[in-house]
Amino acid sequence: MANSYAIVETGGKQYRAEKGAKLLVERLPEDEGSKVNLPAVMFKGDKDVVLDAGELEKVKVEAVVAEHVRGPKIRVFKYKAKKGYRRRAGHRQGLTRLEVTDVRMLSRKPAAGKQAAKKDEPKPKAEAKPKKAPAKKAAPKKPAARKPAAKKPAAKKSGGGATSSSGGRSSSAKRTSSAKKES
Repeated sequence: MANSYAIVETGGKQYRAEKGAKLLVERLPEDEGSKVNLPAVMFKGDKDVVLDAGELEKVKVEAVVAEHVRGPKIRVFKYKAKKGYRRRAGHRQGLTRLEVTDVRMLSRKPAAGKQAAKKDEPKPKAEAKPKKAPAKKAAPKKPAARKPAAKKPAAKKSGGGATSSSGGRSSSAKRTSSAKKES
């Protein structure tokens, strides 16, 4: 499968991975030289394209952590004109360089890891355990008394407001407009 490649996802981003490719991804917790299996989002082989989640579990994308590096420095400068507000910060992203060693479609689903295998196995039950007498239930506790809410200052009352029938004018505006009409 010389033309096969996979789209993998790591660090919230997607990358095209083919055998021998070098990827620069967001930092992974693995040590340098360790193997990493990347989850495939799409696989294209010689004859077929796989997008189904069930079939994608058969896709194996293996990479080796080559090195951990840091990205370029990004300068962040916040500024508000005429307010005297200035903030300067910087950021350098931690990155991991991966070398893709294998991209292939397996004939069957790979065996689950040790942890997943333990979850599937039923736990052996201990035989001939003497049953204990049921414990007495404790009386339900009453919830703690709530503190009264803090009093808010009283709102100021306005003469008219937007809901008045005078088209949203306040009472003082009514007086001045009616005084102009009379003269």
